[in-house]
Amino acid sequence: MGKLFTVLGLMSGTSGDGVDASIISSDGIDQYKEILNRYYKYDQKIYENLHNLRVKILKLSNLRENKNEINNLEKDITLFHAKIVNEISKLIDKKIDFIGFHGQTIYHNSLEKISKQIGDGNLLSQLTKKIVVNNFRQNDIKNGGEGAPLAPVFHRLIVKQKKIDLPVCILNIGGIANVTAINEYNKNNFLSRDLGPGNCLIDEWVRNNTEKKFDINGAIAKQGKTNELILNQALDNFENRPNQNSLSFDIKDFSLGFVRGLSLEDGAATLTDFTGRIISAELFNFLSKERDKLWKVLVCGGGRKNLTLIERIKFKTLKNLVIQPIDDYGVDGDFVESQAFAYLAIRSYLKLPISFPSTTGCKEPVTGGIIIKNF
Repeated sequence: MGKLFTVLGLMSGTSGDGVDASIISSDGIDQYKEILNRYYKYDQKIYENLHNLRVKILKLSNLRENKNEINNLEKDITLFHAKIVNEISKLIDKKIDFIGFHGQTIYHNSLEKISKQIGDGNLLSQLTKKIVVNNFRQNDIKNGGEGAPLAPVFHRLIVKQKKIDLPVCILNIGGIANVTAINEYNKNNFLSRDLGPGNCLIDEWVRNNTEKKFDINGAIAKQGKTNELILNQALDNFENRPNQNSLSFDIKDFSLGFVRGLSLEDGAATLTDFTGRIISAELFNFLSKERDKLWKVLVCGGGRKNLTLIERIKFKTLKNLVIQPIDDYGVDGDFVESQAFAYLAIRSYLKLPISFPSTTGCKEPVTGGIIIKNF
């Protein structure tokens, strides 16, 4: 066993509602222990500015056109993260060795090989007087990868440490849904990819049409009726999309256009069906060579709480997939990603690989984050 580091992972996902913060102890290889998990909700100003900005950034040139707005938001988001670091540091009696700072994704395009996260690592290091590891995706992109998904190497560690029977998939339903399939504990032959929308379309529909930020437990969708005609057309469009071999998505790859004009409940039902059917169909395709095995699919991320969505995924899924929350194995499904970026920060610090040809499409296993000490 190598040296154990105490590291804080900070993750704000594509739902853009706040920051998950996790402190773990790990050697960056095959040991980890969670110490503390906390969620910090963005204040209303950051939340509104972020979602207003994301609507404006649909292509690369929009990053330049909205530079001032992006810089202002980046500063606000960094100050918010600094406040979290100072608050959470007081809750444990150990010194935090460094911070894994994911930042907030505002643009990701697998074709252009661009992934843009905002969050100023220099400022965060200066304000917190801690070493910060950030910019996790760029080295992968430089080496031919898509910059996502990055959590699979941590998913493998969870499965190994919890001694979960193989084969197993970890299905993360955040704004985007992604999956990691693990056949063996020790080798780097695990597979991963994004599947399609997770919560992004449902959340946006609910935000646009109510005062709520998401469909709690899938209750709104449960009251509605799926418009089968619209659904089937949307599924055809997804199946015939350009760049079908992409391993990653951004929330801007999906649009609410096809449910315009539907009632709140019917729109939510149709979007939930759309999302659930894509996840189950893509899981089927992803595991096509392994259909003879009984796979456990352990679900993490906010989408696992949307009971209507989980029902839809199960309805169309293969009989040899057993779908259950990852929480059943003593893992808090809300904090897998924030713990992952703490673990990835240690691996980056030790110059160990964080992405692999079978997860992001990079040419060879590569390390990632940039290490910043600005105090």
